[in-house]
Amino acid sequence: MEVNTEAQELNELMLRRREELEELKKRGINPYPYEFNRTAFSQDIKNSYKDGTDRRVVAVAGRIMSLRRMGKASFCHIQDPQGRIQIYLKKDELGEVYDAFRLLDIGDIVGVEGFVFKTKMGEISVHAQKLVLLSKSLRPLPVPKEKVDGEGNKIVYDPFSDKELRYRQRYIDLVVNPKVREVFVKRTKIISAIRKILDERGYLEVETPILQPQYGGAFARPFITHQNALDIDLYLRIADELYLKRLIVGGFDGVYEFSKDFRNEGMDKHHNPEFTMLELYVAYKDYIWMMSLVEDLISQVALALNGSMKTKHGDDEIDFTPPWKRITMFDIIKEYTGRVLRGKSESELRQIAKELNVDVAPSDGAGKIIDEIFTEKVQGYLIQPTFVTDYPIEMSPLAKQHRIEKGLVERFETICNGQEICNAFSELNDPLDQRARFEQQMKRRARGEEEIQPLDEDFLRALEYGMPPTAGLGVGIDRLTMLLTGQDSIRDVIFFPQMKPEK
Repeated sequence: MEVNTEAQELNELMLRRREELEELKKRGINPYPYEFNRTAFSQDIKNSYKDGTDRRVVAVAGRIMSLRRMGKASFCHIQDPQGRIQIYLKKDELGEVYDAFRLLDIGDIVGVEGFVFKTKMGEISVHAQKLVLLSKSLRPLPVPKEKVDGEGNKIVYDPFSDKELRYRQRYIDLVVNPKVREVFVKRTKIISAIRKILDERGYLEVETPILQPQYGGAFARPFITHQNALDIDLYLRIADELYLKRLIVGGFDGVYEFSKDFRNEGMDKHHNPEFTMLELYVAYKDYIWMMSLVEDLISQVALALNGSMKTKHGDDEIDFTPPWKRITMFDIIKEYTGRVLRGKSESELRQIAKELNVDVAPSDGAGKIIDEIFTEKVQGYLIQPTFVTDYPIEMSPLAKQHRIEKGLVERFETICNGQEICNAFSELNDPLDQRARFEQQMKRRARGEEEIQPLDEDFLRALEYGMPPTAGLGVGIDRLTMLLTGQDSIRDVIFFPQMKPEK
């Protein structure tokens, strides 16, 4: 029978750690104490070090990431939220605690009290006067091995780089891959920067229901659940739009929400069934005004995050400096395909899609076919931020009809690095037009377009009370984070992405 040597070795290491745990307990050492009073962090210590005069007493805490045991003196590096710092330990000063140090491993979490100094090698370190075990690690970390070659280049062996394993065990990914932590810190900064800008403009952050008796606000299939108390099916929201517009009807002039939305759809590098959206609605404004807000918002977020309105993504440098290119959907399709789609019938559009080798479903209407052509033949080539405007009315049942061009709506999408970042409308506030659009959508739904939302009578009732002219915006926070941090997959900006069940 074949023996899995890797699993056997892992089991032996885990067994040894459990034996160490028991030995620590026998020595009267609690391997899981209740607290430790940390007073300093690694990078702060290094930044404030005063050469030759610094003997500050500090208390640091973190995970052991390297160990160099010697006879009467040893070194280790611990990792805290700011990075790593070296710890120097002497047997003469620590006594029995130093003897117990041999029972510690990479991955254990310790607290150290001592004074700051610089070693002969020039490394700012902490000279330990007290060492406390805070958590014994029972599983070995997949710590990469490093060495420096003759030319001074760092070579890394056995990195924790398996994508699926990293996503499943994000807790380990964060420990052993410091750049991963930086991405998620930046994600939080992006949200904070957006919130600050919107708050300064006087818009109100609100919360709307996640569990909804009727879903709407986007083309998507929902997740369904059941509430026992009322014995009814409910839907996880696919968008916030219809609830936020109800608040505009109620008298708020500007509302926004950072929300978790859920769509029962496929997964790829740009899609996760659970994702984060920002939606914003501002009364008495239109989509042209909203374009200027988006330019200002994203360029200022980029500046706050990276110190520049330019960012590198792969081989491309993306420049968010306003103004951005603005072009209609039909014009940009003609620019990239040479085909004029404006005014074409559904059968003509279907034939053009066939000639362009764009697959469309038999149930797809004219708007869906146009969208598929744009997605396949245009979107991926738009690297610099671009406002694609004025969409066919069939594609946008919640957007206001174009004030000049018949058959179009006042809508734009912001495309950057080949993907949609924002979607915005001059919002439809005519309740009779909205009802007619919904009824037309119901015919498409009956044809088999499963992503069409059902008709929402309560939303129509709200519009009948009167909603002022309104501009609405949706921003994909996950995709914006990918863009501003140089990540290629949505899974790299979501702490715990959806995965197949582990075997």
